Amino acid sequence: MPDRTNQPLNTLPGGPLRRGDQAVLATLALFGVASILGWWATRGGGRGDLVEADRADRQEIIFRVDANRAAWPELAQLPGIGETLARRIVEQRRRAGPFRDLADIPRRVHGIGPKKFQKMRP
Repeated sequence: MPDRTNQPLNTLPGGPLRRGDQAVLATLALFGVASILGWWATRGGGRGDLVEADRADRQEIIFRVDANRAAWPELAQLPGIGETLARRIVEQRRRAGPFRDLADIPRRVHGIGPKKFQKMRP
């Protein structure tokens, strides 16, 4: 029998995997595909019952922000408040201390008037 110990793997007859190893890998791959198809079928994939984002009910997200603790990215998420006003709120809070109440914000922060304040208040 010829000595094959010095030959690279890709030059061996039959490729780098033996037949038995190839059979095991093929079985595992088929099992994986069958498992995915089984999961899809049990979740209603064949009936079209899977949830699609386009057809899902809209949900309104309500969150509250503490104006005395929030960083500017959180404040920028409020209606009518962008990055510039959010940074102004944080800067004013840093310079003059915490806001006593919500009504203190439009008095101290330039650019937030009564209309904008009513949008962001809830």
